[in-house]
Amino acid sequence: MFDAILIAKDGEQQVVRLTQVDESQLPEGDVEVAVAYSTLNYKDALAITGASPVVRSFPMVPGIDFAGVVTASTHADYKPGDSVILNGWGVGEKHWGGLSQRARVPGDWLVPLPEGISLRQAMAIGTAGYTAMLCIDALERYGLTPDAGEIAVSGAAGGVGSIATILLAARGYSVAAITGRPTEADYLRELGAATIVDRSELSGKVRPLAKERWAGAIDVAGSTILANLLASIRYGGAVAACGLAAGMDLPATVAPFILRGVSLLGVDSVMAPQSKRLAAWAGLARDLDMDRLAKMTNEIALADVIGTAPDFLAGKVRGRIVVPVAPDLG
Repeated sequence: MFDAILIAKDGEQQVVRLTQVDESQLPEGDVEVAVAYSTLNYKDALAITGASPVVRSFPMVPGIDFAGVVTASTHADYKPGDSVILNGWGVGEKHWGGLSQRARVPGDWLVPLPEGISLRQAMAIGTAGYTAMLCIDALERYGLTPDAGEIAVSGAAGGVGSIATILLAARGYSVAAITGRPTEADYLRELGAATIVDRSELSGKVRPLAKERWAGAIDVAGSTILANLLASIRYGGAVAACGLAAGMDLPATVAPFILRGVSLLGVDSVMAPQSKRLAAWAGLARDLDMDRLAKMTNEIALADVIGTAPDFLAGKVRGRIVVPVAPDLG
């Protein structure tokens, strides 16, 4: 038996509780992992609160991330004692996830823990940081460099935005941090932001084209904010879009694309191929300031996850949340 958060259905009612689960209930997979740390992400909060139909089957253990130690494996790449990370692949949605003391998954979904990163740091980074790195990689493959101009980051006080700000600053970019929480200005400057932009500047009516302000952007919001970002990108720039916190719609026109040559780069972290994952984690190990990461990371117990989820959706959470499940593992 082990502890896990379990989401079940009682008729039409969703029931979420911290409970004991028998190991025989774990889903299929060729690698078993003792989970040391997990996280609370936006998608996890949606699943736990039922605010969005994230969970595809019941019962479900939420948690799109985990880091831990292999306890059993028939996969060629992993053996007992190996430290591993999992991000995405539908865990916490279709396959039991990381807010649990045990996990069983296909080994092809795992990434070896990079040298120089602890299991706890891996979950302080989590899908948020891994996604931020995928966005930066996409912008740089497109051709953006620090001398191209300022890069805007929406949702800058959240997990993706905070880590994107740290990474961009470390690579020499000037960062415009967009936030709806003006009280976080000092926090964002500590992470490396050069400019603080009030989200209200991008929340109003969308014009086909606006003043050219930024060379590129990383957007976690979608909807009106993404549309206004696209209208404000300089000629030949690009936006890496990875989220929909403000909505799935995009009330934009084709004007930025055909009159300024702006590109919209879609970034998916869930099903990204192993080559992109390994490159992203290598970049994180190389470039991420772990002291700044520590300052933006909070820790809550597994027992407190259910109560914290509504605060996450209400925009009351800054930075990253780590959940120590069995921290003695490393």
